[in-house]
Amino acid sequence: MLISTTCEIPGKRVVKTLGVAMGNTVRARFIGRDIIAGIRNIIGGELKEYTKMMEDAREEAIKRMLENAEQLGANAVVNVRFVTSQIAQGAAELLAYGTAVVVEDVEE
Repeated sequence: MLISTTCEIPGKRVVKTLGVAMGNTVRARFIGRDIIAGIRNIIGGELKEYTKMMEDAREEAIKRMLENAEQLGANAVVNVRFVTSQIAQGAAELLAYGTAVVVEDVEE
């Protein structure tokens, strides 16, 4: 499955638009990460525990978006975007979405 943040994929042409494909995940902080992050917040530096948590969330949201696109019959998703929102104290949703399409090779 091809993924693009643009509306075109080089060497391909969109032959059918199938609709919005989306995938999301909700992640919550936990006390262990909060303690370590609190210490790093005082002394400075990257909050690696949260970076890893968000990286995992992005991967899961992309996986779910691709599964949704596949169910729609797509072989690509274009205009992929991410949105993050806080839904509860200490919990955030990460949503990946794009346009599910069918693409074919461009004939030269």
